[in-house]
Order: sequence, then structure tokens, then C-alpha cells
Amino acid sequence: MVVIVSATPVFPSKNNFVKALLKKHGEITTIVHNINSSNTNLMLGEQNHILFGKGYIEDELCGCAFRISPASFYQVNPIQTEVLYNTAIEYANLTGKEAILDAYCGTGTIGIIAAKKAKQALGVEVNEKAVKDAVSNAKRNKASNIFFIEADATDLMKDLAKEKEHFDVVFMDPPRAGASREFLNALVRLSPKKIVYISCNPKTLQRDLEILTVNGYKADMIQGVDMFPFTEHVECVTLMTKK
Repeated sequence: MVVIVSATPVFPSKNNFVKALLKKHGEITTIVHNINSSNTNLMLGEQNHILFGKGYIEDELCGCAFRISPASFYQVNPIQTEVLYNTAIEYANLTGKEAILDAYCGTGTIGIIAAKKAKQALGVEVNEKAVKDAVSNAKRNKASNIFFIEADATDLMKDLAKEKEHFDVVFMDPPRAGASREFLNALVRLSPKKIVYISCNPKTLQRDLEILTVNGYKADMIQGVDMFPFTEHVECVTLMTKK
């Protein structure tokens, strides 16, 4: 999938551009023109125009099929993503009886894969388009025991803790900035037995683990996964258990 982002809808000779691109790269299955006129740090705008193909791609991960739209987050290294997710689910040590929460769930990848080994699962994601993909992905993989909510993860965590909802395992895969203090406070109040934290930034991971440690959790295992070869970046999976 190729997503071309411009500040205006104007795209001179777009048909010729698409033909030339497809001629040079036959592996492309869809091309989308995204318009982002806002002056912010967001990469994508709200408007998408499909120039070629279906406007989305599909990939298989850990035995599940996933639909990926332009605005949906998806790991760029699918081979190592399987290592990453399998490590996370192995750390959770699911028996089929657990209630799990997948925070920052994106297109539902971790939650849907984990739901196979759990009693029930809930995914939360603030991106409307990603949630639509997640619901579609759950149906496609016949995962009838997982549900998705479009909401801010912190707000939902607060509500769940207030209602005294029970979760055995919380998977969390926040952006590079890590989790907010508010989110971590709500997570502590929710009081799951296990937290499986997937992080793409060791610095914010350290900060967040220190907060969780002070609040009754301990880090049992941590594993680095090289998602970005030949760079300094690494993803980490950490298992935190309630003391």
C-alpha cells in the first residue's frame, strides 16, 4: 500500500503518476491519496481518495488475517512482529479462563491473537478507522469473544476501575511517548494480576515501569526484540505481576 500525503486535494497528472508507479513497482496493490491541510505533528488527514485498488491491504500474522487501512497502525516488520507478539502472549501464560484488556489496540492484532487462548477480551482504541478495521478483523478471524470500544484508553481505564471491572491480564502497547501518569494510575486501580507492556522506547518504558513498581507491581521478565535492524531502536516486552 502506498499512501501519498499532500496539503491540498490538487494532484496534477495523478493518473500518469499512478501508471508510472505501478509499472516500476508491480507489487503495489493499492494507492491512496490522503489530504492533510492541518499544521500539526499528525502525519495523516481525515480525507482519503483511492487512486488504485481497494484502499487497504491484508496481511497474515500469527495465524490470523488482518485488514490494514491507511490510518491504521501496523508494525512494519511482520517477521519480527510474530516474535514480538508470541513473546507477549507467552509471558501472559493464558489458560483459556482469563479476561484480557488490550489497551491502544490499533487494528486489534494483539487482542485477536490473544483471544484464542483467553475466555474473553476487550480492545480499546481512540482511532475510529482502526476500530472499524479491528471489528472487521475479529469477524474475519471468527473471534467472537473479543469486543472493541472507540475511546481514549485513559478515560476507559478510569471508567473500568470505577465500575470495579475485573481483568486478569492487560496488554498495553502505547506510542513512543509511553503511557500517561493518568493511565498508569487507572491501571493500578484496575489491579490486573499481570501487565504485559510492549514498548518501542526504552526510556519511557523505564519511567513507566518505575511508576508501576512503586504501586505494587514487579518486573518478572523483559525481552528486547530487534524490529529495526541496523538502527539503535528496539522494542521490548515486559511482564509485570502484582506483588
